[in-house]
Amino acid sequence: MAIRQAARHPNASREEEVVERGDIFFFYRPRVEIDRVEGVGDVQRFYMVLKPNNGPFRLTVIGRKRLPDVERHERTWGFVDVVTDWAREIEQELREQHYQTGTRGARTLAPARPAGEGGYAILRHGRNLHLTYELELPERPGEVQRELNIPHEGAFVLSIKNPEEPAPPGVGLREAEEAHYPEPLQEEFRGRRFETEDPHPLDYEGAEFVLIGAHRDPERTYGIDVEPERDDPLRRLAMSDREHPVEPLLKGQWR
Repeated sequence: MAIRQAARHPNASREEEVVERGDIFFFYRPRVEIDRVEGVGDVQRFYMVLKPNNGPFRLTVIGRKRLPDVERHERTWGFVDVVTDWAREIEQELREQHYQTGTRGARTLAPARPAGEGGYAILRHGRNLHLTYELELPERPGEVQRELNIPHEGAFVLSIKNPEEPAPPGVGLREAEEAHYPEPLQEEFRGRRFETEDPHPLDYEGAEFVLIGAHRDPERTYGIDVEPERDDPLRRLAMSDREHPVEPLLKGQWR
């Protein structure tokens, strides 16, 4: 994945600094005992995977089962579920899952489906982090991308929660599930509720964050063009199209 400096729009800020870049992937998992999804109401979880060029895979869970609306500057909560250096571990987390319940017996969660992939950059924009991305696939977003609110490109303010500060009512992980940062990293919060300048806290499982819709056209806003790398996206995540249906990724169709 390459990021180049684009021709800067006259209104674009000159304060941007690229602090991280890499590959981005979106997935959704059907609800329990649903094999074929017909709409977002059949979705159990919505995932975003970030793979920095020089860092581990981060499997994150996005609340509301879609990205926040950038036009309305919508706010969405999320957390880092898995951090690993191995693509295979991410694929295993997204495979079909089976478990037992006390009342209904054996239950099945169908495998996650890829819904988008491309390149991303995290920018330091003034005193805030902004996550910007551009899709490589699907070439033309379809009904899946519309319902999950994954446009071809977009940008979000990214703020990482201080685990020593309480979350807003009704959101957030339990205390035992939250990230536990080494002291030097924890000190970066300086007693604030959110870290807004350093993405490295995302390298810890249990890290919680907020995405706020910011801009529809990152190139025009920041003067930076994210050029996705042309490659086999499923191969980069060690995925088989027999295990993970690819119609949502290639055609934008529910499966």
